[in-house]
Amino acid sequence: MTELPPQQPSGTPPQWTPPAPSGSTQPPAGPFAPPPAQTSVMPAVPGALGAPGAPGAPNKKRAGRTGLVAAVLAGALVAGGAAGVGGAAVYGALNDDGIGGGANTPATSQVVDAKAPEGSIEKVSAKVLPSVVKIEVTSQQGSGSGSGVVISSDGTILTNNHVVELAANGGTVTVDFNDGTSASAEVLGTDPLTDTAVIKASGVSGLTPITIGKSSNLTVGQSVVAIGSPFGLDSTVTTGIVSALDRPVNVGVDQSGAATVYPAVQTDAAINPGNSGGALVDLNGNLVGINASIRSNSGANGEDAGSIGIGFAIPIDEINPIVEQLEKGEKATHAQFGISVSDAPQAQNGKTSVTGAQVQEVSDGSTAQKAGLEKGDIITKVDDHVITGSDSLVATVRSYRPDDKVDVTYSRNGEQQTAKVTLDSDAS
Repeated sequence: MTELPPQQPSGTPPQWTPPAPSGSTQPPAGPFAPPPAQTSVMPAVPGALGAPGAPGAPNKKRAGRTGLVAAVLAGALVAGGAAGVGGAAVYGALNDDGIGGGANTPATSQVVDAKAPEGSIEKVSAKVLPSVVKIEVTSQQGSGSGSGVVISSDGTILTNNHVVELAANGGTVTVDFNDGTSASAEVLGTDPLTDTAVIKASGVSGLTPITIGKSSNLTVGQSVVAIGSPFGLDSTVTTGIVSALDRPVNVGVDQSGAATVYPAVQTDAAINPGNSGGALVDLNGNLVGINASIRSNSGANGEDAGSIGIGFAIPIDEINPIVEQLEKGEKATHAQFGISVSDAPQAQNGKTSVTGAQVQEVSDGSTAQKAGLEKGDIITKVDDHVITGSDSLVATVRSYRPDDKVDVTYSRNGEQQTAKVTLDSDAS
């Protein structure tokens, strides 16, 4: 079925806005945005890393080393457009052309203590570093780099869609491994709605797949470790805590109007441009999220600055089914509700407002119509998930799978009602 885009109340911008293109001074907007030209949500992907051809040749040692879907779906926060093009942040001094030398950032030897005690950062690093890679993408539109996570010994790698989307039209993808070797790679599949991509490195074997954990086991305050290639600096380890769970993050919309919205794991582990697609792991070294975007102060001359302690990872539980589909070459499918929504209106004329997502349109034949939902209803809960607005509803439904049954709580004319809903699939 055709998905309907989410709607915003007149004059109300979306909660999150994608980063302005490199060199732009467009400020973020929305209730979560700080004063103009000070902060933005941006993909953790550095750009303008050098001329085409900068990535190393495959299999050579590198020098020096080493909807509801907005049909409820819709939302709007994509991790930032083409990898390395929008919101570019670079390592080192800028040259006269405003292009950094990130592609030439030297690799450094990794020194980790394999005999460190269990649960220590040293032990986690020793376990996970061999499973995290740097990804370099070059096309006629530009070049950039990000990170990825090895999920099979023969070279299947999980990353973000926005890390590799530059390769969609004839670009090249190169993977740099922790042992200093490199290989070319092909894109097996992408899913812009969850900002997920799966690639396959060529001619490799014996890699160390990461251990998949459960993001549903995370708790606020729990220690986590982020590993990736910020600013092109491969094999970088940072640590922090889970500072929030189920944070609705909307990073933008694609050309078809579909939105990238997910219920993110928020962390204060330092995540910077280039960390996108890298691993967020627990202290057992188990993968619990894929680092994808950051909240950042704007740097000088309009460039996006680095981490201010607010980073977002896509929960691994939410994308495991998507990854399985992409590995098989199948198109990713998502749960949907068949409605268009906006943030519920604020209180007016002394009336008490209801916080939630207000239904603006119900698709004919949709599961929402069958459940009796109508235009004007305000959805306040899905199962035990409190709904605070349109992005919250999109992110919550995105965490389910087609045919899942959920209890929906909504307000109609000030009266609370409930309905059992079997979620639709966007496959139809």
